[in-house]
Amino acid sequence: MYNGICLLSAVPCRKEASSTSEMVTQLLFGDHYTVKEQTENWVQIVTAYDNYECWINRQQHNKISEATFKKIGTENTLMNADLIGMITNKSTGVKFPIPMGATLPGYSNKECKIDDKVFIFEGNASSPGVKKTSDEIIQTAKQFLNAPYLWGGKTFMGIDCSGFTQIVYKLNGYKLPRDAYQQAESGHPLSFVEEAQAGDLAFFDNEEGKIIHVGIIVNSTEIIHASGQVRIDKFDHYGIFHSENKKYSHMLRVIKRI
Repeated sequence: MYNGICLLSAVPCRKEASSTSEMVTQLLFGDHYTVKEQTENWVQIVTAYDNYECWINRQQHNKISEATFKKIGTENTLMNADLIGMITNKSTGVKFPIPMGATLPGYSNKECKIDDKVFIFEGNASSPGVKKTSDEIIQTAKQFLNAPYLWGGKTFMGIDCSGFTQIVYKLNGYKLPRDAYQQAESGHPLSFVEEAQAGDLAFFDNEEGKIIHVGIIVNSTEIIHASGQVRIDKFDHYGIFHSENKKYSHMLRVIKRI
């Protein structure tokens, strides 16, 4: 068993070892992982941040030393706090964008040092260890407004409901698991909608009682969530009222305070 790291802007992670398999999540620049298995063209990994198991294309895999893997896991790794940051491979001169929430391993004096590779970062960095206010959570969430919905996505170019809440909370100092049903196990439940505050998470289920959606409460009557696109809709004790369709799109199951 060995370890790897994402050194591209964003890498699709598949459910199965196939380019036609559904994308279940993404690796962003700086995300590190453990390798479980590999084939000629695919690598099965477990992400370090949220313990998510998936497959990536072998050409997008970058091996790192055990020492670097452990160091990244123990240090307070900074993140890109801008919607788009720019990073340059110091040895090749290749410059490319990285999305908000991408991590910056070994960051010091505008450089990320990953084994023998050095990247120059241009942008604002923030610490995941600093827990921010509910107002700051909402401000971060609103930066993703109109980002298109993408199953498994985690960037402003395409994002799903739980990828949205995970990234927003990560940028504000809180760690959430990847999927909505997993996130629903976090935090403390509220008894009534009236108790909800900005930044609380609202979860929604289907007819079978399975959690299928999550959003961030903006205020007593509004929620921001990824559905078709990242949008703000009306919200009450029944669920989310779609402002354009004029009907409830999601039925409320529980509200959690993280």
